[in-house]
Amino acid sequence: MNRKRVLVAMSGGVDSSTGAYLLKEGGFEVIGISMKLWDGGGKCCSLNDFEDARKVAQKLSIPLYTLNLVEEFEKEVVEYFCQEYSNARTPNPCIICNEKIKFGALLDKAKKIDAPFIATGHYAKVEQNLSTQRYSLKKGEDAKKDQSYFLFSLSQIQLSHIIFPLFNLTKREVRQIAACAELPVYNKKESQEICFIPQKNYNEFLKKRALDSFFKPGLIKDKNGRELGEHAGIHLFTVGQRKGIGGGRKKPFYVIEINKEENTVVVGEREDGYAKTMQIAKVNWVSIPEPQEAIFARVKIRYQHPESLATIYPLNEKKCRVDFLHPQWAITPGQAAVFYEKDTLLGGGWIEKVGRE
Repeated sequence: MNRKRVLVAMSGGVDSSTGAYLLKEGGFEVIGISMKLWDGGGKCCSLNDFEDARKVAQKLSIPLYTLNLVEEFEKEVVEYFCQEYSNARTPNPCIICNEKIKFGALLDKAKKIDAPFIATGHYAKVEQNLSTQRYSLKKGEDAKKDQSYFLFSLSQIQLSHIIFPLFNLTKREVRQIAACAELPVYNKKESQEICFIPQKNYNEFLKKRALDSFFKPGLIKDKNGRELGEHAGIHLFTVGQRKGIGGGRKKPFYVIEINKEENTVVVGEREDGYAKTMQIAKVNWVSIPEPQEAIFARVKIRYQHPESLATIYPLNEKKCRVDFLHPQWAITPGQAAVFYEKDTLLGGGWIEKVGRE
């Protein structure tokens, strides 16, 4: 096996392009791969992105190939996205894409061409603990760009084959390196949207892909069960969303619960949206083995949500209960909850239930 051969996922953006440049400068044999994931509109896999990747590969004098993963992306990511909304949960497709596609299907491809490593432009760090032989996942140097949250579901095998060349750099430094290397994408803007949703229009996207029964109207109620109005489908709502309800109230209402069985949306005042307890499913312990007793950690319930102190109680069937020291706003079923100790990602899972006092 060629220990210096690395397959680099090149999206045409400045991060992956700079990562490819740094790896080549570091003596690796770099092979670029542009993944075609989607052809249904949105920001994903545009012709401009493929052309930008080609220009960078040409500048670096590295080979660039296109890997068609449209079928895999549809099955693993898009179907998951639609199914979560149909089950009254708010999905996070980027995490699934990382696990199943970028570090799943791409790793399979790397093995076929005798490349022991794959690399991406993620801002995160992988370390091996020599005493335990376990791979740890750590935050990237740039706190504003750290993407470890989106990588919590990766396995030990996946982590053992990953290189993150930008782990010790800030976004500003990455752009400076790209500019000095005369990479044509050094000042390219980045997208924060879900890549396969055209113009952020979730409703239209789901309409085209879901059964009519998914969009049936239902009732909007307050926390005491009083009917306040009607909705056009639970897929239009997420926990924490501000919802205007008539009646001359001085305070706004927010979505605090979505009940699929009753097809209802429950709203309340802002203080009603706080909770201290949640149950997590499909827990993946990354940097530490599964604990046998309660541990104390900082927990992030959304990518942009600040970490908060909590006690984590392991349960059976890869589940755990999380009790926060302070109530958290808008804990949302379907989103990821990720556990940290300083800069080390301990593990994480998917929010299944929210406990309210």
